[in-house]
Amino acid sequence: MAWTLLFIAGLFEIGWAIGLKYTDGFTRLWPSVGTIVSMAISVALLSWAMRSLPVGTAYAVWTGIGAVGTVLLGIVLFGEAVTVARMLCVLLIVTGILGLKLAS
Repeated sequence: MAWTLLFIAGLFEIGWAIGLKYTDGFTRLWPSVGTIVSMAISVALLSWAMRSLPVGTAYAVWTGIGAVGTVLLGIVLFGEAVTVARMLCVLLIVTGILGLKLAS
């Protein structure tokens, strides 16, 4: 259950990271509200997952999911560059996440 909570927390982290782009510096009400709610849910779920997962593993996986998802959505939503170097770095993050999962 803790891994499921952690995965969902990572998805909400992606949501608030992408949401920050839409808030326009927190000058737009509804994107700002959605981003703040997503932040709160993400941190709450991370906290619950940490009840039974090691803090280092949980935090690294949470940030890794957020980083990978944000890079991929940045490419899809904002037309950010797709380069071999970027994709290799994303692959390294995914490998690290899987390694931490298997080692726990």
